[in-house]
Amino acid sequence: MSYDNPSFIERIAQNPVPWIVTSVAGLFLLFSTVSVVPETRQGVVLRLSKPDRIINGYHKGEVFGETGAGLIAKIPFFEEIIWIDKRILDIDMDPQQVLSTDQLRLNVDAYARFRIVDPLKMYTAARTSDSVATALRPILGSALRNELGKRQFADLLSPERDRVMDSIRGRLNRVAAQYGAEIVDVRIKRADLPDGSPLESAYARMKSARTQEALTIEADGFRQAQIIRAEADAKAAQTYAAAFGKDPEFYDFYRAMQSYKVTFIGVNGEAPKGNTSFVLAPSNDYLREFRGGK
Repeated sequence: MSYDNPSFIERIAQNPVPWIVTSVAGLFLLFSTVSVVPETRQGVVLRLSKPDRIINGYHKGEVFGETGAGLIAKIPFFEEIIWIDKRILDIDMDPQQVLSTDQLRLNVDAYARFRIVDPLKMYTAARTSDSVATALRPILGSALRNELGKRQFADLLSPERDRVMDSIRGRLNRVAAQYGAEIVDVRIKRADLPDGSPLESAYARMKSARTQEALTIEADGFRQAQIIRAEADAKAAQTYAAAFGKDPEFYDFYRAMQSYKVTFIGVNGEAPKGNTSFVLAPSNDYLREFRGGK
């Protein structure tokens, strides 16, 4: 081994400090230049504290894994990335009381779900998604009170509830658009009456309303049955009349058989109760069909 021309490793070993400083500076420059873009985030690139471009921005209908996630380059010391969540976020509203049109105080607990669709507008208006949630929370409460204040308590127990939620979502969406956000869904977790007299009174009114509704349905069913029965009797009378006109002897025979059935067998096949005796002369006209119609 020649000691006049030391190898590269030997030179490093003889004076390691400059090499360590150079390596650290190179790694720092590399990490300052290259950034990893997560699949679940979008970023606003600031150049000298001013928005310059959007990376991995949200696009409606995008397929997971086919977005702008991965490695990107930026100018070190001049550019900064503000990361914003692309996922659906929640707004939890504090429980509050709402007065319905039927003068019932409801304890309502609701929430909304939103997504940042315009990160530049969101950064300009609110800086962070938490600030957007804070700004939308009182709007959600106000929209909920106004919408439920126009409804009855029973509407929340019927399909009308979905229309109420859609109306609240539309109203909240108009405000969310100012922050670059989109309301995905609004839901009521609970809408209960306070315990005690209000709850018992509401149950009593609901029971009375359902009883009245059942009576109305029953009366309407009875009326429809009477109409159907009358129409059937009229049609039967027309049939009998047509049969009498075509064959009077057959009509007399049929009516006699019907009369014998009711008299001797009973209605619906049940024999008459008690001991019943019939005293008729063999020549009685009522027994004519037993004599062959003579």
